[in-house]
Amino acid sequence: MRQIQITRNTLETQISVNINLDGTGKTILNTSIPFLDHMLDQVARHGMVDLEITAQGDLHIDAHHTVEDIGITLGQAFAQAIGDKKGLRRYGHAYVPLDEALSRVVVDLSGRPGMEFNVNFVRARIGEFDVDLTNEFFQGFVNHALVTLHIDNLSGKNAHHQAETIFKAFGRALRVAIEPDPRAVGIIPSTKGSL
Repeated sequence: MRQIQITRNTLETQISVNINLDGTGKTILNTSIPFLDHMLDQVARHGMVDLEITAQGDLHIDAHHTVEDIGITLGQAFAQAIGDKKGLRRYGHAYVPLDEALSRVVVDLSGRPGMEFNVNFVRARIGEFDVDLTNEFFQGFVNHALVTLHIDNLSGKNAHHQAETIFKAFGRALRVAIEPDPRAVGIIPSTKGSL
């Protein structure tokens, strides 16, 4: 089973992530940021990964450190759980609509961190959640999962819908990328021979 538990403790945050890449979408989420819990639940359910995250952070300042560090810790856990990537599809993409909103996410288990984030949220906050932190979460994930990630919100008039389509599409794109390819058993999906 591709399962790992990892903790990250700093002066700003204390985070624990348990991920099972071969799960069924079950979650136990306690980040103290309700909207982020909602989005992480979308990733797990649409990615078919089991995800348990607990986080304590300096929310008396703001949510920035907590959201970014959750992305970092999730990325570290993902990188360890994915292993050497032998026999995996490597690439995944998904388009996800929600009413008027539509997002596209493309991922490559490249071994190189890179992100293009093309999202113009229609407002600055979703409830208490600062939409700028969406970028911080994904950048933290990318930097530590060592993946290439393209996120494009193609349409949307409701910020909640925009964010939800992004996180759902992210989960679905990851699901494809981490799937075993029955035609490539034991093969690293790169002409270089390593990722």
